[in-house]
Amino acid sequence: MTAEEVKSEGHTVQMEGEDISPKNDGGVLKLVKKEGAGTELPMTGDKVFVHYTGTLLDGTKFDSSRDRGDKFSFELGKGQVIKAWDVGVASMRVGEVCQLICKPEYAYGAAGNPPKIPPNATLVFEVELFDFHGEDITDDEDGGIIRRIVTKGEGYSKPNEGSSVEVCVEGVCEGRVFDQRDVTFEIGDGDAMFLPPGVEKALQSMEQGEESLFTIKPKYGFNAAGHEKFNIPPGATLEYKIKLKSFEKTKESWEMNTKEKLEQSSIVKDKGTRHFKEGKFRQAAAQYKRIISWLDHESLTGEEQAQTRALRLAAHLNLAMCYLKLQEYNLALENCDKALDLDENSEKALYRRGEALFGMKEFERAREDFGRVTQLYPSNRAAKAQIQVCQQHLHAQHEKDKRLYANMFQKFAERDTKKEEKQDKPEENREGMELEENGAQEQTAE
Repeated sequence: MTAEEVKSEGHTVQMEGEDISPKNDGGVLKLVKKEGAGTELPMTGDKVFVHYTGTLLDGTKFDSSRDRGDKFSFELGKGQVIKAWDVGVASMRVGEVCQLICKPEYAYGAAGNPPKIPPNATLVFEVELFDFHGEDITDDEDGGIIRRIVTKGEGYSKPNEGSSVEVCVEGVCEGRVFDQRDVTFEIGDGDAMFLPPGVEKALQSMEQGEESLFTIKPKYGFNAAGHEKFNIPPGATLEYKIKLKSFEKTKESWEMNTKEKLEQSSIVKDKGTRHFKEGKFRQAAAQYKRIISWLDHESLTGEEQAQTRALRLAAHLNLAMCYLKLQEYNLALENCDKALDLDENSEKALYRRGEALFGMKEFERAREDFGRVTQLYPSNRAAKAQIQVCQQHLHAQHEKDKRLYANMFQKFAERDTKKEEKQDKPEENREGMELEENGAQEQTAE
């Protein structure tokens, strides 16, 4: 603890608190005004939610989230705020209120932040921490993989699909450690090492030397099947501690020439096909996506153009099949449309689009696609059979609609009959009825 007084234009500030600066240079002094709850502290990368009031040493208030009525949020340790905040908030517990005295080196430095904060200003903040949670690293931000950084890594480079990685993993399910080992593999082949897709996705967010905790929901874990080897029940949420010890990154698209892209596309196509045959549809889809990312925007002529077109067509067709197996019909439809842009008479693209539309219960459009298949490819018996199935569903839907409309019209007719009967009653009787009804309502209200 340190304590000293600083006088500024008649205002006295007690320079007291614990020195929590990384170098113990007195750059950040913390004084707890209200203790927080629990023992857990925010980690690097966590999104934190706070209220704060900032003043100069002379007591002049230059900013306050409380005055605005909105909590302030930021990602801890990412340089989104002044250094003193990254240091100070990392030491707080939920519900805690503290004072942070921040020397210029941990605030706005020699430049200040005009017009409110002068050069070389020491700042005083009162901060209250309300909540914090880990970083969602999924593409759709669906909360399926949440990261909390224990030890920050080095540099800015991260592994990509196909990278060779050396990692230390520890998997926990319902408080039980089920997997603990060092393992080296290529991202995309994690299933062969008994690692769920969420671990591979997690690794692609990490820097070398980083150690992080990941909470992985079933969709990105072992899903509804669970895992017999590790005795993981269906639909289990997993927790993994992962340390990325080293990695060798594969070339990005912009680093490869056309020949390299075509060579790599053939390799990953075969890898995707192996995954598909083994029923690993998401892993297969990841490989086919790589082909599309490499080749979709290549402008070529001659033999390379034909080879590129064939690989792109195969990738979209195979992706569509993966999504059909996963019952993600919108994505299957999207890839069939892209395949048909490359070949408008593709038998597989038309048939699979019909399957996607059928899965979406768009039976009329599905029948049209199956019909077009039979016109172009009369020997396709599967398409002929699917037309009959579509007809059956359309007939069933038609009968259902008939019953619905018949009931609707019957209700309308009954309502009209009641209106006619009411209109046929003598005027005085209808008035009497209204009085009786009103009287009954008045009695009920009493």
